[in-house]
Amino acid sequence: MRIKTIVIIVITILLTIVLMQNTGRVNFDFLWATFWMSKLVMLFFVAVISFVLGVLVGRPKRVKRLGGDFSDGNYDKGNPNTLSDEDKEYIN
Repeated sequence: MRIKTIVIIVITILLTIVLMQNTGRVNFDFLWATFWMSKLVMLFFVAVISFVLGVLVGRPKRVKRLGGDFSDGNYDKGNPNTLSDEDKEYIN
């Protein structure tokens, strides 16, 4: 197993243990509303929101390419000998 997989499994197990130990009801105030809910539900919502934000922030960015492909006008794909006379003299 890769280390990343092991870390994900350990974090999932620890999160499950924390959620199962906090099942009591708590008073939750949000702006002007008051809710009574289980700590289990609240911690689960926070974990899900944190995971979604982590995925959104951690995903690779799309690379924008401006213009077309770079190609040198002197390059001939069919000819394996692409060195100029000046380059040949430098090498020899």
